[in-house]
Amino acid sequence: MNTSPILLTSEQDHVGIVTLNLAHKRNALNEEAIAAIDHYFSHIPSHIRAIVLKAEGDHFCAGLDLKEHHDKERSGVEFMRVCQSWHRAFDKIQHGGIPVVACLQGAVVGGGLELASAAHVRVADSGTFFALPEGTRGIFTGGGATVRTARIISAPRMVEMMLTGRVVQAQEGLQLGLAHYVCDTAKGDTPAPELALSLAHKIASNAALSNYAIVTAISRIADMSATDGLYTEGLVMAMIQQGHDVQQRLGEFVQKKAHKVMPGQAS
Repeated sequence: MNTSPILLTSEQDHVGIVTLNLAHKRNALNEEAIAAIDHYFSHIPSHIRAIVLKAEGDHFCAGLDLKEHHDKERSGVEFMRVCQSWHRAFDKIQHGGIPVVACLQGAVVGGGLELASAAHVRVADSGTFFALPEGTRGIFTGGGATVRTARIISAPRMVEMMLTGRVVQAQEGLQLGLAHYVCDTAKGDTPAPELALSLAHKIASNAALSNYAIVTAISRIADMSATDGLYTEGLVMAMIQQGHDVQQRLGEFVQKKAHKVMPGQAS
């Protein structure tokens, strides 16, 4: 019996590092793993300003632990509650106010893609692959893919992936938006874990209130009518304007001390 912690957690300055530690089962998620994710993202230390979400082993996450699902023979109501526990945990990742950078490798499949879709930035190794095999398993998505993943790749694309069960390789995943960065070390790219951590540190250096607004407001505004969205955008900007470091950062720009936005230049 494996007695190692399901989640490994550490910190590097203001960046939290959360690692799935179920490599022996390709990091497939059982009830205990979802509870551990929920607990961490419900109790993020106050000094953490960005998080890297990654996994031990060759695979990020192979999805729902189908052995547990088979062995428990859950009723419809019981599994509805399981789905709601996934929704709660992943909502805390997406809407918790702290930017999350997911570092992906190997299988990002089923529930693993639902988990990755809750992150705000996704960095993939060139060997990463994505799939929604629920149709071939005789089941349906239950961890939020119809909301999160479908909004990334479109509902028709999700339907096609679920019906056919086809595997999407890293570069196509980049084109679809499943990944924002693909790292191919054979071509001299920075390894995905290093890039994910570097991006998290960069994000952590942003104004905390701006980060909070970016990761909590934009997805909600996308659910609104155009009129309500524009009004909400104005309210959020008015709130951000009250941030204590706004004048300092604007002053640096006015005094020409801030970086200029240029192609190919790090911000």
